[in-house]
Amino acid sequence: MAFPGLSNESVPADKPEDINFFKEAFNLQYNWIALAGAVAFALASGSVLPVILAAGVELMYLAVVPHNSRFQRLVRSRKLLEQQRQNQQKLGELVRNLPTEMQNRFIRSAQVCSSIRSNFAQFSSTSQIFLEQIDSRLQGLLSGYARLLGSAAQQQQYMKTTDANDIKREIAGLERMLDSDPPRVQEINRKRIEILTKRQEKFAKICENRKVVDAQCAAVEDVLMLVRDQSVTMRDPQQVSDRLENLVHEVEQTEQTVQQVEAIFNEMSPDLEGLMSLDDSSLSSTAARVRIPN
Repeated sequence: MAFPGLSNESVPADKPEDINFFKEAFNLQYNWIALAGAVAFALASGSVLPVILAAGVELMYLAVVPHNSRFQRLVRSRKLLEQQRQNQQKLGELVRNLPTEMQNRFIRSAQVCSSIRSNFAQFSSTSQIFLEQIDSRLQGLLSGYARLLGSAAQQQQYMKTTDANDIKREIAGLERMLDSDPPRVQEINRKRIEILTKRQEKFAKICENRKVVDAQCAAVEDVLMLVRDQSVTMRDPQQVSDRLENLVHEVEQTEQTVQQVEAIFNEMSPDLEGLMSLDDSSLSSTAARVRIPN
């Protein structure tokens, strides 16, 4: 399924990582063809001279080509296109996995971005210098918006499968029976109460975070609609670019908040491990007291 506005041009590419130009030059297809030809010629002639000559030429090739600025630009361009393709696939997969309602929201926002580009494309040549800047910010905004929708979908699913009242009732039940339980059971149940209490706190944080994400998504949609309306008559693209830059910054800040809230789930692991080790020690202690007669 294709989504409007979702293309190589509309997906922000990350900066290429540090590139080993020697490795890129060595792995070049034509270099391997030349080396394979030299080896084949050596086998056909029964002489190692072609291999020696090829090795000498290869050393000169690797001493010159990796430092060539045109070769480096070519490699960087290829890497950038590959990253754009990967980002496109990741974003496309993210949007396809969204619930239908959120897919439709993304499609509408992508269509608004396309309208903004079309409107600014009709401006004077003097204003065209800002179009690339505006387009870049629209790209980043659309990508961040899709990620926020993905986070909202995950939080929505979590809240559907988690009942805060059930957690509260379970804590109350454990507390009522705590004094009447055997000592070892009390120790385990105190740990359970501690974990359930943390789950309550985390559920509250998820609810609060969901409201933040929903508000930020709505803000993105509102600003895009405003920019689309203003782009019909606006003659100051720099103003639009600045507004989009501020919005992209806000989206990035919201994404950081989302990541912080998602990280709290990782804090559950030590608690669960502590409960399991406590349970294991309890079982071991019980087993030590039980003797099977010979």
